[in-house]
Amino acid sequence: MDTGFSPFDPNGFENEGDESRGPRLRDISFRMMVPNIITALAICAGLTGIRLAFEQRFELAVAMVLLAAFLDAIDGRVARLLKSTTKFGAQMDSLADIVNFGVAPALVVYAYLLEQVKSFGWIAAMIYAIAAGLRLARFNVMEEDGVKASWQADYFVGIPAPGGAMMVLLPVYIGFLGVEPGPVFAYLASAYTLLIAFLLVSRVPVYSGKTLGQRVRRDLVFPLMLVIVLYVALLMTFTWETMTATTVLYLVSLPFGARAWRKRYGTQRGVQQDAK
Repeated sequence: MDTGFSPFDPNGFENEGDESRGPRLRDISFRMMVPNIITALAICAGLTGIRLAFEQRFELAVAMVLLAAFLDAIDGRVARLLKSTTKFGAQMDSLADIVNFGVAPALVVYAYLLEQVKSFGWIAAMIYAIAAGLRLARFNVMEEDGVKASWQADYFVGIPAPGGAMMVLLPVYIGFLGVEPGPVFAYLASAYTLLIAFLLVSRVPVYSGKTLGQRVRRDLVFPLMLVIVLYVALLMTFTWETMTATTVLYLVSLPFGARAWRKRYGTQRGVQQDAK
């Protein structure tokens, strides 16, 4: 009797010849798994940061969030290097980002400081987490459907989610430097958290630097290496001072990046109008 359903396959594949269902488990190489393993480790780091924050171990909590950001930065590059980029990996990476750059930093800031102002602090933390999710969704849509000029690839629309996570933790860095985390500071931090949430979902053009390191002049190779080594040394020795300075410099650079984008956009639009 025809039931209208295909025969049951305990291995999860109704038709061995149907390649549209994806490769069988035994056909997946370890090379294909490496980027997803890195993404899973990033999620573990973000979730561990949340746990450490509610255990009052804030320095380790922030370190875990920053580690999650580092792992997120390399998983895509590892996938491209190993030629193991997949749609599954892209979706998993997007889901990991909302945890690592939305939920985790919001809860760390709330546990450290914002809970002192009760509901106002909680609302600020929630709005930041939601803004991070909206930012990531917009990024995915633009990557799939957007058609941009080649120079526009150098810019993000709004600050990227990893940058938002680094920036929203600024009150925590300042607290680690000795500023008393009292109610006044908590109210200021709540307002600052809302500002970062706005920057995430705004249409402010932010320089991405994606093409900056593709080619380096030969005479700049060693100076650049020394600058990177110096920054890492400062980060390891004066961690919170370096993170505070990095965040402030990033904030200060935003207007200059927007100005450069408008200058290039105006030039591009003028050329298009002349062509018409």
